[in-house]
Amino acid sequence: MRACGLIMRSWYQWYLGYNTAAMDRYKALKAHGTGRYGTVFKAAHRATGEIVAIKRMKRKVGSWDECMQLREVQSLRKLAHPHIVKLKEVIREDAYFYLVFEYLEQNLDQLCKARAQRESSFSESSVRDMVRQLLQALAYVHERGFFHRDVKPENILVAGASTLKLADFGVAREIRSRPPYTRYIGTRWYRAPELLLRASDYSASIDVWAVGTIMAELIALRPLFPGATEADQIHRITAVLGAPTAATWQQGIVLAQTRGVRFPKTDATPLAELVPNASADALDLMSSLMRWDPATRPTAAQALRHPFFHNGRPAERPLGRMMGAAVAWMAKTGTHAEQHAADSDDEAEERPSGGGDDLRFTDSTVAPKEGGSVVSWLVSRGSRMAERARQRRSVTENEL
Repeated sequence: MRACGLIMRSWYQWYLGYNTAAMDRYKALKAHGTGRYGTVFKAAHRATGEIVAIKRMKRKVGSWDECMQLREVQSLRKLAHPHIVKLKEVIREDAYFYLVFEYLEQNLDQLCKARAQRESSFSESSVRDMVRQLLQALAYVHERGFFHRDVKPENILVAGASTLKLADFGVAREIRSRPPYTRYIGTRWYRAPELLLRASDYSASIDVWAVGTIMAELIALRPLFPGATEADQIHRITAVLGAPTAATWQQGIVLAQTRGVRFPKTDATPLAELVPNASADALDLMSSLMRWDPATRPTAAQALRHPFFHNGRPAERPLGRMMGAAVAWMAKTGTHAEQHAADSDDEAEERPSGGGDDLRFTDSTVAPKEGGSVVSWLVSRGSRMAERARQRRSVTENEL
């Protein structure tokens, strides 16, 4: 029995690429950047010419078993879905290990920016198709007992014109695992309120919240909540949803009191004013995905049954109210300079080394030029700040 076990183990290691010459099979073509956990580069298989993406992990490992315990390997070994990036091979060599993935040329963030530059919005049918694919991937991930914890446009790869694949499972966790979980997780703009309030007990509903924000971004071609800090992020969310109450989110009120956070007293802004070309069904779906209380958000599987995915294709609404709505929203969010400074100090203390969420804004007090339009200034300021933050983030964050 022992000999049989050794033979099976040896075969398994060979199957995953465990041999000292394994990396010689690939030729590096182009670096894609360094993220929190590793460096990603484009490569070609020398024998077949197949193009792949290879992630070289920063962390050294002492044994093959240690490789197998890493979260990204554990999760992707169990996940095989048309809308999840395929892990093709795992290689351990010289105390480092490498993950070999199928290669996709761009991510959803890059696609949205290209569309915004051309002022070419997605049709609602395209948005419907992309959101459906993302929810299908997450429903599968959650059903298999995992949640992603960092769903964002940069972690959604695009194949062809509109086929999406969820990627980067480096911080994925098993749903059955016991809290406390890491409190500083997820990229700020797509982070659920419970994470902003540093809850240590959260669930797959944080992935669902992220889908709601991404859906709004696909329609408007700009981030819905581009907060400069956690405090600003909370203010921006509150400006849209209105402040939570004990009736709508009791746990959130307790978390806020524990952290000394006060929700701003402001009226909610109808989502229809911020995403004016969205249909009624689209607005209803986004609203349900972005509820304060995670317990009241639909699961990914439930969201797929929403009328947005099953009703006839609605007529697209014009963008006529975009300018006025954007001004009102930005005026509500403001700069909150004192909260920004305090929140930045908190984040600097709790952020793990090598983190990619290092957004900084330096132009929050820039005034409009003399004689210029305040309306145009407010709108352009929001777009400029979002683009500058995107550019800084793209330098440090992992495209897988």
